[in-house]
Amino acid sequence: MKGIIAFVSILGLVQSLSWEWKDFKITHSKVYEDESEEQLRYYIFQTNREIMKLHNERFAAGKETFKMGVNQFSDLLTEEFENLILSGYNMTHEDDKDADYLVYDPPANLPIPPSIDWRTKGAVTEVKNQRHCGSCWAFAAVATLEGQHFLKTGRLVALSEQNLIDCSTSDKGCRYGSKLSALTYVKKNHGLDTQKSYRYRAKQMHCQFKKSHVGAIVKGIVNVKRNSESALAAAVATKGPIAVSVDGTHMQHYKSGVLRKPCHKPTNHAVTVVGYGEDKHLGKYWLIKNSWGSKTGEHGYVRMARDEKNLCHIASNAVYPLV
Repeated sequence: MKGIIAFVSILGLVQSLSWEWKDFKITHSKVYEDESEEQLRYYIFQTNREIMKLHNERFAAGKETFKMGVNQFSDLLTEEFENLILSGYNMTHEDDKDADYLVYDPPANLPIPPSIDWRTKGAVTEVKNQRHCGSCWAFAAVATLEGQHFLKTGRLVALSEQNLIDCSTSDKGCRYGSKLSALTYVKKNHGLDTQKSYRYRAKQMHCQFKKSHVGAIVKGIVNVKRNSESALAAAVATKGPIAVSVDGTHMQHYKSGVLRKPCHKPTNHAVTVVGYGEDKHLGKYWLIKNSWGSKTGEHGYVRMARDEKNLCHIASNAVYPLV
C-alpha cells in the first residue's frame, strides 16, 4: 500500500512539473531547435526547479532572505546564463582614468531620508527587456539619464538604448559596453534619440541617429565616490536614479525578497538603483531596476541587501549624468 501511495505521489509530481514546463514555454515563447534540445532544456528546467524548491524551503524556515521562482532563464545552466546574459558589461571602460567626469563625495553626516522610491515620484520609465543581447550597459545608462531629464524638465521621456547600441563606437553593441562610455557618447553627440523614434531591436545595426529626434542631452558625467554605500545612498536620495554595476550571478532565479548572497565574481551586469529602504523582516535594501522584462523578479525589480560591505560590488562603479 505504501508503495502505491509513493508511486501516486511521484506521478502527481511529474505531471505537475510537466504542466509547469508547458506553461513556461508558452509564457516565455520558448521554441527549441529539435526534440533532443527540448529534452535537454526540460532536464535543466527540472534541475533548476529542484534548486528553487530547496532554497524556498530554507526561505520558509527563515534561513534565506529571498525567494526563487521560474522565469525566462529557468532552462539555462548557470554557465549559460552568465555567458548569454551577464557578458555585456565592460568593466575596463569604467576605470578609464582619462575619462572626463566629476566625482560626487557627499559631506559627512548629510541628512537623507530613511527610504526613497523614485518610481513614486515619476522619474522612472517602465521596465524594459534587453533580451538575448549584452546591452545591460545601455539600459542602465538610459535609465539614469531618463531620471535626470525628468528631474530637470518635469517630463518623463523614454530614451533609446538602440541608439547607443548602434552608434556608440567605444562600445560593442550586443557584445559588451559600459555605462560611462555610453553617457560619454551622448555628451559628445549632443543628445540621445527617444525610444519612440529609435526602437529597440536586440541586435546591432547601422547607426540611424537623427538630431531632430533627440529626447535628452548630457552636459557632464558624475562618478559617485567608489566603494561607499553611504555615498551611493546620498546620491540616490539627492540626485535621483543612479546607474551601477553588480555581480548578477545570483539574480538568475530571484523572485522576491531581499537578495543577500555573497558574490565571488567581478561585476558583470549593469543596473539602475532607483531607491532604497528597509523591510522589517528582511533588512535594508537597494531598489534596483533591471532590464530583463517585468516577468522576472518583483515585476522587473530586484531588492539587494544594503549596508552589507558593498555586497556584489554595488557601490564600486556608480554614475549619473548632468543634464
